[in-house]
Amino acid sequence: MNIQKIIKIVALVIGLIAVFFLVRIMMIGDEAIEADPANQGILSGFANLAYVVLAIATISAVVFSLVNLVSHPDKLKKALMSLGVFALVLAIAWFASSGEERLLSDGTTLSEGGSQLIEAGIKAFYILILLAAGLMLFFGVKKMLSK
Repeated sequence: MNIQKIIKIVALVIGLIAVFFLVRIMMIGDEAIEADPANQGILSGFANLAYVVLAIATISAVVFSLVNLVSHPDKLKKALMSLGVFALVLAIAWFASSGEERLLSDGTTLSEGGSQLIEAGIKAFYILILLAAGLMLFFGVKKMLSK
């Protein structure tokens, strides 16, 4: 049995379980679920199924991406270079930001490290926006001049 048949069978089983939970929830009704905490247990089963499906999707996406990167060294090199550029942008944003302890509106205090982290995230966002806009402008002008 090949992997596609196994995946189809697993997807069918998960779908049937989801339909079972959905039918049970619809049979009980919204008001009964809200009124009686004993009926809320069926919602936890539906939520657990959603967590399992999310975990399967996440793990399969990560595994297949890593397998693809390992099997194609040129793609791995490009991915590592992109990761390095992103780390450089984050480092520049971190060192360009200054952390100051701040009083928040609810009366709590934001630490220096937390303030620097937030400021670095905002600066990294701005750097990435400027980088993307600059690259789009550069390649747009290059394309217009080459015609």
